Amino acid sequence: MSQLFSPLRMRSVEFRNRVFVSPMCQYSSHDGLATPWHLVHLGSRAVGGAGLVMVEATSVSREGRISPGDSGIWSDAHVEALAPIAAFIREQGAIPAIQLAHAGRKASTDAPWRGARAIAPADGGWQPLAPSAIPLSAHHPTPRAMSADDLRTLVEQFTSAARRAREAGFDVVELHYAHGYLVHEFLSPISNQRDDEYGGDLDNRMRLALDLTRAVRAAWPADLPLWVRISASDWVDGGWDVEQSVTLASRLKALGVDLIDCSSGGLVPDAPIAVGPGYQVSFAAEIRRRSGVATGAVGMITEAEQAEHIIANGEADVVFLARELLRDPYWPLHAAHQLGVDAPWPPQYERAKPR
Repeated sequence: MSQLFSPLRMRSVEFRNRVFVSPMCQYSSHDGLATPWHLVHLGSRAVGGAGLVMVEATSVSREGRISPGDSGIWSDAHVEALAPIAAFIREQGAIPAIQLAHAGRKASTDAPWRGARAIAPADGGWQPLAPSAIPLSAHHPTPRAMSADDLRTLVEQFTSAARRAREAGFDVVELHYAHGYLVHEFLSPISNQRDDEYGGDLDNRMRLALDLTRAVRAAWPADLPLWVRISASDWVDGGWDVEQSVTLASRLKALGVDLIDCSSGGLVPDAPIAVGPGYQVSFAAEIRRRSGVATGAVGMITEAEQAEHIIANGEADVVFLARELLRDPYWPLHAAHQLGVDAPWPPQYERAKPR
């Protein structure tokens, strides 16, 4: 019996397996609106057998986008654009999910294939927001430190985005508190040098994350899962680390968060990250063991046996795949065959199923 292809129930939602599609930015939206590219990109992964398919980091506000091409959900027009995608994912047997985000000081940059350069306001960009007026690097603009009014507005933006996500037909919302974006910037003492109630000690630096989570959990249906993605480590001395992540995960669980999606890095440009197969799995394992919350493992998970081992050994409850699913949208179907699981194929593709 494969543990990777065993079903998982969380609140009222049942996932057909534990292979989940990570949110992957496509930089292909128009004013935040999803396009046919997103339908094909996300829909093909649902056809390919994943248990859950998650829409990329989707901004709760116009200025919260990483780039002008980022996905957004700050208006009802975005709901209309996303609804057919959520419906198609569900029709293929996968659970539709969406990640809600704000880019913070990493906003107003170009797509990676155009160099990810900062875009000046004169060229269609905007001034980023952050906990403190500390730029990401010498090549990035100085962000504006957020005021108390800004933070209240942010909470409203996240809660409105969660309501719109449900209107669009998504069954899971993930809050993006990782990769050096806004909430991660508040968590890390490297980027948060405030002297008010949102800066300083750990409780203060966690305050925004907990405020947002509490508000979204209240706005999101009680029978549907709420997840949070964190960077478990900044990979630099004096930054956010696993000990703080365990504390945060425990607090988030108490607020009704059902799973912690355990990634790392992204806060500083040149962190010495020891990248290798499964290099972030230990974060998911430690947070799961010490906080008691379900976790997702990410990071260079590429082989069926590797993913099976992670689940069977209790290192995580699910695995999130990203680049491997860009290389092969049908990885879950191929992995099931390798593990001896008779996973159903779409009837249109049945004649190609290995026997």
